[in-house]
Amino acid sequence: MAKSAISAEISLIVSELTRREKEQDRILGSTREIVRHCANGIKMLHAGQIRQAKAEIAAARRKISPFSKTRQFEYLLEQPYQEIAEATLLLAAVEKRALPGWKGLGMPFEPYLLGLCDLVGELRREMLECLKRGDKKQAARHFELMSGIYDELSPVRFSNSLLPNFRKKQDVARMQVEQARSELVRATSK
Repeated sequence: MAKSAISAEISLIVSELTRREKEQDRILGSTREIVRHCANGIKMLHAGQIRQAKAEIAAARRKISPFSKTRQFEYLLEQPYQEIAEATLLLAAVEKRALPGWKGLGMPFEPYLLGLCDLVGELRREMLECLKRGDKKQAARHFELMSGIYDELSPVRFSNSLLPNFRKKQDVARMQVEQARSELVRATSK
């Protein structure tokens, strides 16, 4: 290949890499905002500020929407999708609605599963808040939901190469359920 041909090829490659870098930067900037909206939404749900929580979760969903067809940088969207799953599932649980599935949320199933694992911990937090208020019935409802989610997740056993971080989150969920069980027993035996 002549020098001018190589130069033209490299010029095309640099142009493509520049385009990809801009897209990557755009996605990364949005992912931080998405995660922040979800964290705020979860915090507001625990504080009983449902309307504000819904606004935060909706903002996160709007921010991720333009990237829903992204394939090249799909791995950059796993964390924000996981956070959206966790926040949306917690909202459904707090509102006593059925938990939506991954297709209904419009996301890949991998971050959905991770979000479900994280939901177990958020439900424990809700259970503890209910116990602080003396609402043992609602605390028991949250425990039953978190325990049921863990039971559904426990047969899912695949290698870390297929479901990165899933087993670790599964183990954390199991510990959350065990701790919640003893906390609930202590609180209800008084």
